[in-house]
Amino acid sequence: MIWQQIYNPTGSMVLSTLLAAIPVVVMLVGLGFLHMKAHLAAGAGLVAALVIAVFVYGMPGAMAGKAALLGGLTGLLPIGWIVLNIIFLHQLTEQNGSFKILQDSIAGITEDRRLQLLLIAFSFGAFFEGAAGFGTPVAVTAAALIGLGFSPLAASGLSLIANTAPVAYGALGTPIITLAAVHGYDVHAVSAMVGRQLPFFSLLVPFWLIWAFAGRKAMMEIWPAILVTGVSFAIPQFLVSNYMGPELVDVIAALCSMTALVLFLRVWKPATIWRSVSLKGHEADGGQGGPVTAPVKHPRDAVIRAWMPWVFLTVFVFIWGLPAVKAWLNGFFAPKFPIDGLHNLIEKMPPVVPKPTKEGAVYTLGLLSATGTGILLAAIVGGLYARYSFGQIVATYGRTLNLVKWSLLTIVLMLALGTLTRYSGTDTTLGLAFAGTGVLYPFFGTLMGWLGVALTGSDTASNVLFGGMQKVAAEQLGLSPTLMGAANSSGGVMGKMIDAQSIVVASTATRWFDHEGDILRYVFFHSIALASLVGILVTLQAYVPPFTSMVVK
Repeated sequence: MIWQQIYNPTGSMVLSTLLAAIPVVVMLVGLGFLHMKAHLAAGAGLVAALVIAVFVYGMPGAMAGKAALLGGLTGLLPIGWIVLNIIFLHQLTEQNGSFKILQDSIAGITEDRRLQLLLIAFSFGAFFEGAAGFGTPVAVTAAALIGLGFSPLAASGLSLIANTAPVAYGALGTPIITLAAVHGYDVHAVSAMVGRQLPFFSLLVPFWLIWAFAGRKAMMEIWPAILVTGVSFAIPQFLVSNYMGPELVDVIAALCSMTALVLFLRVWKPATIWRSVSLKGHEADGGQGGPVTAPVKHPRDAVIRAWMPWVFLTVFVFIWGLPAVKAWLNGFFAPKFPIDGLHNLIEKMPPVVPKPTKEGAVYTLGLLSATGTGILLAAIVGGLYARYSFGQIVATYGRTLNLVKWSLLTIVLMLALGTLTRYSGTDTTLGLAFAGTGVLYPFFGTLMGWLGVALTGSDTASNVLFGGMQKVAAEQLGLSPTLMGAANSSGGVMGKMIDAQSIVVASTATRWFDHEGDILRYVFFHSIALASLVGILVTLQAYVPPFTSMVVK
């Protein structure tokens, strides 16, 4: 039996929108204000979503349960699989002291915490976003920062803020490639259009990041380094996205940015060294972090050994991100499981799609090609390189699994919630509320992308959810569909820092458990402010010369 989605079940769009927002509000209030543990807040949001889907939207109860199940499976693989294995690698490097040597080697480049933040959270994180995406960059950079002595809130919140401008080109361009494939956009046109929006923010975010950490005065003390970091990322981002395509944008831009910053620091030093590891104005933000004494100088061979597990990680993640490698691995083992009672039994309806369209519901067990598998192999190779016995590696894995069990449950519940909102149509109701804003649509359409990522945790998923709606709305309003498709992705990147999945990844990587609400409260203002700035830029590109000349025809 086919069930057709209804986007205004109450007959009042205002009331339907308020009801559709209840699950998200329940989860965010539970996290941010009631200080509930993350898995309990996610569970409460999921229960609310089930009630709204079944009793307000009329979704059959069995379908609602199966939609939540599909989301939970996706939460385990690929998302949870990434988190588990990156923490496993981190545990191995901590146990034998190599992570401390790595910290000292980074501090040897610069002892200044602001410059360490630029190097690791922004540039290094952007590389992992481009190579893998899906939570990997936040997991890696937050773990690295906490190891360097940053306080938990600083390591978590700043890693989330930094992981914004690269997200649209994450996982070798997956969000943009998916947007084009699913909704009929020209992939190169959208890649180019996003590349005429996000470079402004690639320049802005490093300044924003240091201001958020240390304040305006401390930011101005190192503005030359920040400018080098941003410009050396933004220019390659523009050039590669416009003249090559979306696949290697972040990888190339991140390598350029890291190289430029390291070379610049050989000839320039800040007048004063910033050694605080806590957020300015948040001194009681989870602890004062680690020691701030001068780093120990280690022998060259010890430094190389300490870096090798992370070199292995970089190589494996990059290889696993290549489409040809993924296809080859999937050829060996990637069984697909259509969810009986859900697959092709739900229809999206106009105006979201031009005609009724069936929604597939297939879970792919892509274990071999999953990024987490590449991370696991990198961790095992790194452990063997560090002369761990096989038994010690297995024992460490068991301890890691116990360490992150509640975080894995939270991720499962979060993805179950996000997937249920998609299949029930409640997220579309929220999207349609934005679409009714007329001449202000470029601004609010951008915020629709922000909302999509905040709900689903994925720029790719947001593009799948709202990419078609952006195209239809743009054509009805006489706007460029390419502009609004790109705006969905560009606006979405600013929602990445507040989505529950990313926050759980950050809290797990820093081992600051049960503080997800503190992280959410800290990053929320930054998220909405940056998303609004993207919306203003898109509005200028829609209506105001000379910005209109930037729109790809």
